[in-house]
Amino acid sequence: MDFIPSHHPLTPPHTEEDRADWLRLLRSRRVGVSTFYRMMRDYGSATQALEALPQIARDAGVSEYQICPKGVIEAELRAGRKQGARLILRTDADYPPLLALIEDAPPALWVKGDLSLLERPALAVVGARNASSLGTRFARTLSRELGAEGFSIASGLARGIDASAHEAALETGTIAVLAGGLDEIYPSENTALYHSIAEKGLLVSEQPFGMKPFARHFPMRNRIVSGLAHATIVVEAAARSGSLLTAGNALDQGREVMAVPGHPFDARSAGCNLLLRDGATLIRSARDVIDTLAAASPLAQTAMETPETAIPVPEAPLETRNLADHAALHSEILARLAGAPLPEDDLIRDIGIPADRVSSEILNLELEGRIFRKPGGLLALG
Repeated sequence: MDFIPSHHPLTPPHTEEDRADWLRLLRSRRVGVSTFYRMMRDYGSATQALEALPQIARDAGVSEYQICPKGVIEAELRAGRKQGARLILRTDADYPPLLALIEDAPPALWVKGDLSLLERPALAVVGARNASSLGTRFARTLSRELGAEGFSIASGLARGIDASAHEAALETGTIAVLAGGLDEIYPSENTALYHSIAEKGLLVSEQPFGMKPFARHFPMRNRIVSGLAHATIVVEAAARSGSLLTAGNALDQGREVMAVPGHPFDARSAGCNLLLRDGATLIRSARDVIDTLAAASPLAQTAMETPETAIPVPEAPLETRNLADHAALHSEILARLAGAPLPEDDLIRDIGIPADRVSSEILNLELEGRIFRKPGGLLALG
């Protein structure tokens, strides 16, 4: 799905109450990222969207719908203050500029640590959890050298390649994107690294405090890792892995994808070799990364020239549809998946409306964690 920046930016919340309403809308049941933006576009502010939400839910056949209680948001804001964290909304001047350009940019982020790292160009370094010693060594060398060149190194705080990249970039600047809440350390073996990043680097999460990371949260985290960066570098990855999903996100976001080649007999390199076969840039050193970025400078130029006031919002489709229409289509998709997983093509054919419309709603439901993709391309309930 193509993303065209809107000429009509989001209206920034002006008061602390407005900011709390923004978070309250985002945390309300059945309001994912795409629904949040659609409601902000339709109603102009989070406060007005919250007022409309119960009636929208009733129109969609959802009885006894309750928006997120104010007390839940007050508790989240208190937890943020206690943790020494900061809430950044997408309209804030210090929201990461590259991340703001992606279609499904998080409306709100909790951050803790050195916020100046968000102002520097970032590169994502990701890879296998069960990485080889050569793989982790290369990730450390690459991250250390790229950090020395002025790049922030972003990754997902997983074991293996992620942890090696973070460790090597601690002194120059590293950003860890968490799948769960900002106070949830996962995996536990990275506890010391987590605290080091909180002290020297930056921790980032879109989830509320106390949220344990579930399987559906990791793809959501991965889009932030790639969205923060000019390029995603995959050091080692299996043929089916989260690292390849991150690389796919980077491609969808219009970013560079680079991969380190590996031996054909090593399953941990199968994903990287597939990326290279499909057109990713082969990386042997930090110099290769820098040279590739120099040749792809238009993206960096776009990020530098994007004014803080021009926060992009996904454009409304040419076909005018209200939230009740979207809710009805969501319900039909979920109902058809209630019996057993289905191939996406079969689901679209059964529903009988234009494929681009159904595909966009499938994506929305994936981002909301309500459906997921199983091996073989089957869609199933989340």
